[in-house]
Amino acid sequence: MVMEEQKSLSFTLDPKSGVPYYKQVILQVEMAIADGRLTTGDQLPTVRSLAVDLKINPNTISRAYREMEIRGIVNTQQGTGTFISEKEIEISAVEREKILASLVRDFVIKANSYGIDMDQVIDYLQEMRDNEPLKA
Repeated sequence: MVMEEQKSLSFTLDPKSGVPYYKQVILQVEMAIADGRLTTGDQLPTVRSLAVDLKINPNTISRAYREMEIRGIVNTQQGTGTFISEKEIEISAVEREKILASLVRDFVIKANSYGIDMDQVIDYLQEMRDNEPLKA
């Protein structure tokens, strides 16, 4: 059997956010669907492989996948994998802004703790944008 190439979705967890890991995984999948990085039929990583990558208990990933299946976001085919369903997900501009604000705030606070001020961060980000376009 020939497997389709899996789209690359990089999962990350923030232990300081106060949001349970399984909910962080769900939100990242929803965001990827909303912005087109994941589409109907795309396969998610196996429970075990994602748990190993994130260094967490497989039960946490199982819980996220079960919750997404209940919500109709994914379909699980026994022995084959977990796939994105046809359900459309929309993340409002307000919700995206809340997520961005949280990420940036945490990043700037951490940078400040190393003596890096906001102007330096902005300069570096502009330099990155000009010299190294981010890959989708």
